[in-house]
Amino acid sequence: MTDDTQPDALLSIGELARASGLPVRTIRFYCDEGILESHRSPGGHRLFDADSATERLVLVKRLRALGLGLGTITEVLHGTLSIPEAITAESARLDLEFRSLAWRRASLRAIESAAPSHRSARLALLAAAQEPGAAHDCLIRYWRRILAPLPTSDVERWVCGNVPEPPTNPSAADVLAYAELAALAADPTLKTTVRNQYWRHAPESIRDRHRLFNEVGDVISDLIPLVSTAAPPTPGNELDRFVQAHATARGENDSPRFRKQLHTASPTPDPRTHRFWTLTHRLLGTDITVGPPHDWLCAALTISVNHPTTHPPNPAPTTRSGSRQCGNPDNSPR
Repeated sequence: MTDDTQPDALLSIGELARASGLPVRTIRFYCDEGILESHRSPGGHRLFDADSATERLVLVKRLRALGLGLGTITEVLHGTLSIPEAITAESARLDLEFRSLAWRRASLRAIESAAPSHRSARLALLAAAQEPGAAHDCLIRYWRRILAPLPTSDVERWVCGNVPEPPTNPSAADVLAYAELAALAADPTLKTTVRNQYWRHAPESIRDRHRLFNEVGDVISDLIPLVSTAAPPTPGNELDRFVQAHATARGENDSPRFRKQLHTASPTPDPRTHRFWTLTHRLLGTDITVGPPHDWLCAALTISVNHPTTHPPNPAPTTRSGSRQCGNPDNSPR
């Protein structure tokens, strides 16, 4: 800009370049971008305030050295963004960038380590999970569709405890496991299978899905210590509570007929769901996922249906209520 009342201490662009250690062309660029203000001499040459221009350029150099973009630097210079805020934002951006690079590195190593006969299939699997964030979103959508129309709070609690985050510094095996998990979640036939396993007989007749979600979750949470000891499936209190939760949700009573209906809704386990929970267990790093307790209940239900006189249903199984915190496994279809 032109200023008729120029300050006493002015530098030419060449003098400012020597004082700041920046090339003349860079200073011209900063002027054109509005990062640095200049005055004009009567002859039209750029002149700069000696103190403020030098100080400003030193700050720009230091922020650029940290990798901050010119847009961010301009906000800092204009006072719309503080230096700590700019540093925090840049640090977060780098975290995402490093995470993406680590994922790519692990993916490349997974391809390198593959046998020639497996390389094409591995390439296809990893191509479907190039971005860890997109793979994570795929898992979240998978559970939202299965659990619909539960309230958002229930779904978020489920997702928090049962959907693994992409590893921040993954190995080749980690990336392969996550990519396979995302591929399973993207299979529409598996969504249908698991949804049937979860809601079971006549889902349209369920009156209170929220209550069913919580009561089944309580049963599975209580079963985890038992299943972790490899206790064999046996009809009893746990199965009675599970069946009663489904019966109550439909306005029915626990009976041999109702148990047969529950069993018929999903009589045989799908090996894909077992694989899904095996991968989830590996990536979550928990002692046990909710898949084995649900398998245990399904096996106990099969025994109860096949031998109804040996294991009659209890008329009023014991129930409990309580909230489960984020991260606890509960309410799984498998």
